[in-house]
Amino acid sequence: MSAAPQDAKSYADVVARIARAAQAAGRPAGDVTLVAVSKQQSWEAIVPVLAAGQRVFGENRVQEAMSRWEGRAEGLSLHLIGPLQSNKAREAVAVFEVIETLDREKLAQALAGEIARQGRAPRLYVQVNTGEEPQKAGVIPAQADALIATCRGTYGLVLEGLMCIPPEAEPAGPHFALLAKIAARNGLAKLSMGMSGDFETAIAFGATSVRVGSAVFGPRA
Repeated sequence: MSAAPQDAKSYADVVARIARAAQAAGRPAGDVTLVAVSKQQSWEAIVPVLAAGQRVFGENRVQEAMSRWEGRAEGLSLHLIGPLQSNKAREAVAVFEVIETLDREKLAQALAGEIARQGRAPRLYVQVNTGEEPQKAGVIPAQADALIATCRGTYGLVLEGLMCIPPEAEPAGPHFALLAKIAARNGLAKLSMGMSGDFETAIAFGATSVRVGSAVFGPRA
């Protein structure tokens, strides 16, 4: 019998680590969804992960996702985890099951319009820039409640949860705790937080989905 592909082994290891982290947090492993970050990966790297049973994938760019998954996305859930320009709202609503990067009113308006036009409603997450880093997308924490209220009240959007990407140079835990606090006071049950280097910490703070790329696929080309 031939050895399993390296990507399949890495994938199995991440799945096992998620299950252990969930158990350590007193939660069922099924509480945490693995979003395998396929951005910039070759199709050859993705195939063994698909074959191993992974059905949820994360992409950073609308056009790249359309090119990679056209004709291949049946039965899969594609998440947009990169910044979204308002003028790409039409394509994003058509392609993605989940959009995790809603971070401003203009985008809320564009998404609401496309949802009405297409009759298709992706699940929506508000991205919070917990570190208030100027180079990163996301609403700053002090303005998150207002944006959530505007999305709901003005545009009639149904929000599922919050997403964050903590600063690389800081401990992630406090950022995960902040995101959980904002979610709780706004009645949002889902938390997309944690990546290859910190997803176990994120699970301890209540993550319901983790976005893992390099630990599953190896470094991007």
